[in-house]
Parts: sequence; C-alpha cells; structure tokens
Amino acid sequence: MKVIEGGKMRQTGAVYRDLRNKIVLVTGGGSGLGLAIAGAFAANSAQVVIVGRDAGRLKEAVKSIGKNAHSVSFDVTDIDRLPELVEWIRNTVGEVDVLVNNAGINMKKDVLHVTNKDFQGIIQTNQTAVFALTREILRSMIARRTGSVIMMSSMASQYGIPKVISYTASKSAVEGMTRALAVECAPFGIRVNCIAPGFIKTRMSSEALENDLDRKHRVLSRTPMGRLGEPDDIANAALFLASEQSKYVTGIVLPVDGGNSIGF
Repeated sequence: MKVIEGGKMRQTGAVYRDLRNKIVLVTGGGSGLGLAIAGAFAANSAQVVIVGRDAGRLKEAVKSIGKNAHSVSFDVTDIDRLPELVEWIRNTVGEVDVLVNNAGINMKKDVLHVTNKDFQGIIQTNQTAVFALTREILRSMIARRTGSVIMMSSMASQYGIPKVISYTASKSAVEGMTRALAVECAPFGIRVNCIAPGFIKTRMSSEALENDLDRKHRVLSRTPMGRLGEPDDIANAALFLASEQSKYVTGIVLPVDGGNSIGF
C-alpha cells in the first residue's frame, strides 16, 4: 500500500480490498494526519473527499494523492450549512461510506487566560462541528444500514496536560460521543470508533519539539517505544477500523502512541 508523506506517496502496510470504491470523507484532509489518512484510503482504491478551509492546500493535496481524490473548500464550523456539504458530496461523488472526523484545532494558554470565547471556539470546531457533521452523514448511513465513523482524540484525553484545558475538554467529549454513538448506531450496521494519536512526527510537531528540547525529552522519556510515531501509523489504524477486518469492533478508543498513554 502507498500513503502520503511529505506530499509524496510511499509504500507501507497491508492492502484492504474491501475498501475499493468506498466513498471516504476526511475533514482536515489537506495536510498532516488528515492527508496521510486520505492518501492511504485512496491507495486502497477508495474515492476520497477531503474537506478544509484552505483551497490552495486542498488543491495541492489532491494533486499529490492522485485520481481517487476530490476536494471541497468548506468550514465545518459553519454547522447550519453542513447539509449543503453532504448534498454536494452525494451529488458529486456519492453517499459517504466512511467518515473520518479529523479536523481540529488546539490552543495553549494558562487556564486563567482562557476566555469564554477562546473556550467556545475550540468546542465549536472539535466537538460541536464533529457532532453536527456526523449526524448529517448518519442520516444516509442509517437508511442504508451500513457505515463506519472514525473520530480523532488525543493524548490530552488520556492523561492531564497543562495549558490545554479547552482542547482536553473537546477531545474528552469526542471519546464520550464515540461510545454513545456506537451503542445507538450498532443496530443499523454502523460502527463508530476513535483513534487517539500519540506524538506523531509531522512538520508542525517536529518544529515545535525541536524548539523545546525539554518537552521533547519528556515526550520521549514517557514513550516506551522511545520514538515519535509516523503519520502512516495513524493512517493504518484508520484503514483497519474502516475495513471488514474490524467488523466486530465498535465503540473503542485506540491509542496509537508507542505506549505513551501507559508510560511512566
């Protein structure tokens, strides 16, 4: 299989033939983990729709992924217009079989400096928009009695991290929604799971850690495997959770973290 890394395809992992021609929606798919996930599905012959706010970045992402990729510039926090997005995908590509709720934002601030507006901004993107889009996609999945939803959480919901209170709250809610939706949707043949990435080697995270060597040391010292993860580690987890290989798996939160969440 091939996945996107640094704008280029590279070989990795298994091939999931049951994903061929599936329609996969990846929010925040223009860069980072979203791009790696989108590239992995496309390499398995799925039709991938990537959504983001930066039209130029989306264009480059589609070019790097290839013929199985489609894009639409859209702000998922504009929740009242989400039905329009879903309708566009339905008419242009088809009904969504797999939803990957990857889009999210973070903010690092001392708790006393986090304003109500700051907090609500993170909640709107990471929690409310995730719920609203999932609800709209579920309308079709429930009618067809099939589908897979993949949420994205964080190490911030596995243990306490200072100065990210709003991000932690939003990701903890995502994990709760995963379990509640899994139970409610199971009778309709729909599985809902969540990936909790550890510290993954992306351009942004690498720059941040190299500029804070003390933090880098703390991250690696509590990661039993002693290294950062790769974007394709997350992409491979998403492929597994979307495929028939995990047909009896629902409601889980899967840390992909080199043991970071259980390290000491």
